[in-house]
Amino acid sequence: MSFYSYKNANPACCPGTVAGNVLDGLDEKICIQVERVYDSCLQQEQLTNVDVTITSYAQVVNTCCCNSSACCGNETETVPPTSAPVPPITFESCRSSTMDVDISNLSVERLCDRPCFARVRGNLQIPIDILFTDSRCVEYIGKGVVTVSKDVLLAVPDESIVPFHLEGMASAVCVAGSYRGDNVFRLTVCVTIVLKVLAKVEILVPSYGFCPIPPCEEFADSVCDEFFSLPLFPPATLCDEEELASQNNRCRCNNNCGCCQRNIANNT
Repeated sequence: MSFYSYKNANPACCPGTVAGNVLDGLDEKICIQVERVYDSCLQQEQLTNVDVTITSYAQVVNTCCCNSSACCGNETETVPPTSAPVPPITFESCRSSTMDVDISNLSVERLCDRPCFARVRGNLQIPIDILFTDSRCVEYIGKGVVTVSKDVLLAVPDESIVPFHLEGMASAVCVAGSYRGDNVFRLTVCVTIVLKVLAKVEILVPSYGFCPIPPCEEFADSVCDEFFSLPLFPPATLCDEEELASQNNRCRCNNNCGCCQRNIANNT
């Protein structure tokens, strides 16, 4: 099972939406150690004609394991290249390889006219994977970095024994690109960047107690379970049409109504 499996015998003890009074079940205050977000900001922009140099590359191979269409498809893996790419090089796509980014040349300058704020400047290094092919139609993936300079205002806490720190996360995807030579690609990239002011703190929070962890639900065992969970005979009462309309005709399979059966019949 999982926290959200319909097999779970005690869903009231699992994470999720609270039904009734949210205070019911609170029986203790606990101290937890977390990273508190004091401030954060998000920026999205398009970077045009960005030159990115790949520092390493690997060859992409298809790992098709059989002749069955159910098995074969886009299953690929990267392996050390058997040969260098043969020009001309054709750009295919690129995207960020991780959400975590490094910040270089970081500076935080507090503002006299805005005591709670600081000017935060730095260069965010966004790792990206660039997919390309050579003249033999051999596919490669190269590692590069897109550097984005930021100069923003963020609220920062006062000085303390436990210091705050800056952290960035980013996602990038290419909309166009071309190979310029000497392992350099010129890219047009859509970038989403989040900057955060963090500090590791201890916070007192109310608690419902520890989570009872249900056993895992084996995938193979669930082949017939959904069918076996249906009622033996059709329910006698049907769904109220006005109620269905007010709920945007959403199927509610646990309300002893015939809506699910009708939706299935209507392919909705």
